Amino acid sequence: MYSLARSLFFRIDPETSHGLALGALDTLQRVGGIRPWVGKPIEDPVELMGLRFANRVGLAAGLDKNADHLDALGALGFGFVEVGTVTPKAQPGNAKPRLFRLASHDAIINRFGFNNKGVEHLIEQVKKRHYKGVVGINIGKNLTTSVENALEDYLACLNAVHPVADYITVNISSPNTPGLRTLQFGEQLDALLGPIRERSRVLDAEANRKVPLLIKIAPDMSEEEVALVAGSIARNELDGVIATNTTVSREAVKSDPQAEEAGGLSGKPVFEPSNVIIRLLRQHLPTLPIIGVGGIDSGETAKAKIAAGADLVQLYSGLIYQGPALVNECASALKRSNSRGFDAKKPA
Repeated sequence: MYSLARSLFFRIDPETSHGLALGALDTLQRVGGIRPWVGKPIEDPVELMGLRFANRVGLAAGLDKNADHLDALGALGFGFVEVGTVTPKAQPGNAKPRLFRLASHDAIINRFGFNNKGVEHLIEQVKKRHYKGVVGINIGKNLTTSVENALEDYLACLNAVHPVADYITVNISSPNTPGLRTLQFGEQLDALLGPIRERSRVLDAEANRKVPLLIKIAPDMSEEEVALVAGSIARNELDGVIATNTTVSREAVKSDPQAEEAGGLSGKPVFEPSNVIIRLLRQHLPTLPIIGVGGIDSGETAKAKIAAGADLVQLYSGLIYQGPALVNECASALKRSNSRGFDAKKPA
């Protein structure tokens, strides 16, 4: 069924079809029509970061920026769903067109620029959810906030989403907000993560519950840069890392007519670059939970991400190219597989 739906959606402007597809999912979810597309969700419970995941396959941030479609997406069988990136204030993002399919490479380029309805809207949507799985919230800074003042935006989002989030991800790796990636290294990263970690501990104590704090990093780093990032993650005692965001490299798609469109490249071309980062992180951070994302389009590639050192995985572009059945395919493959990175313990 999905191959027919995809052929229709792929004839439409990518951003328009994105909205139509999510709207269709919402309708199917309301009438109980999603199960025939995806089957029964895979139960493969894993405990990590103090959270219980129904299975090890999640939805990456970026597909549902405002948590407007949380129940419908959760019904696809995800063990966890990450929404956002959200900023303190609503913002329109970059000018259209800003989403491009590179179909011959199973890839996508986007330059959305953190378009979202603002943190208060997202909070209200998360509060209304019926989805029972783990919900992560990915936070960022507004375009109009300078890099020097980025901490203010991250703290504002942290304060706002902490009561409703199961975990929180600090996104400093989108290539579509000017200067954002400069926060990934050295003293700038410590200056950002230190106060965020300190504030999160205060919020945890006040709420009497721990909300894990993660960071999402880019694939475009050298071994030395990965080591620097890993050092900062360890010093600031973060609870996990998501590897990776989109890439600015076009080496793998340089033959595509849309290859030179500005933005972050996701999909199959990011599969191995993200695995390289995961392997390096695992060397530096042997016990830290890692969520692997980038180019997963089958159960086999999900298993390869775990074999590289990830504990959980997330889907984005593969879901668009392969369809909703990919969720259970990956979850089933990981359930059957004995290859686990971190010692993720199944609950009794």
